[in-house]
Amino acid sequence: MSEVEQQPSLPAIDPRLADVIRGRRTIGAFRPELPPREVILAALDVARWAPNHKKTEPWHVVWLGPETQHAVIELNSRLVAAAKGPTEAESKRRKWAEVPGWLAVTCDLADDSLRREEDYAACCCLIQNLSLALWSAGIGTKWTTGDVTRHPELFDLIGIDALRQRVVGLIWFGYPAVTPAQTRREVESFLVERP
Repeated sequence: MSEVEQQPSLPAIDPRLADVIRGRRTIGAFRPELPPREVILAALDVARWAPNHKKTEPWHVVWLGPETQHAVIELNSRLVAAAKGPTEAESKRRKWAEVPGWLAVTCDLADDSLRREEDYAACCCLIQNLSLALWSAGIGTKWTTGDVTRHPELFDLIGIDALRQRVVGLIWFGYPAVTPAQTRREVESFLVERP
């Protein structure tokens, strides 16, 4: 029996949805083939239904082609080499070069600080929706952040104005080479009820 089958099902929750949510994993190793463009577009079509306060729809998605991917990999390698040395940089370069598909999710920067926080949360919801939609099609993702996602050179590479947008993350996608096992705390460990 799989881990998903061993989980108790809740009567009010669609079991297919529960299986996708419980089964989704962050994928660190991908097979080399790129999933069909139509599947990615269909997943983005579903993902755009994320909750967003005041219906701002603050997200933007940039699909990175091979040339831009390579440039991002080189930028990240330079940043890692400066922080952790050439051995770690080369290790990251090799790992990142094996990722077949890349998206960058960006978020509009509202003038109001509360709106910025709400818009960022909405973009996070879009990424979760995207990850679940792709997972339901057998495609894994990894949402990655770090110094590279805040670097001005990345903004130039993906064509955004840092005064108007921020990078929420790079989303790697592809068919999983390895699907890791995972567990979560029981609901009782984080749920607090007040009278």
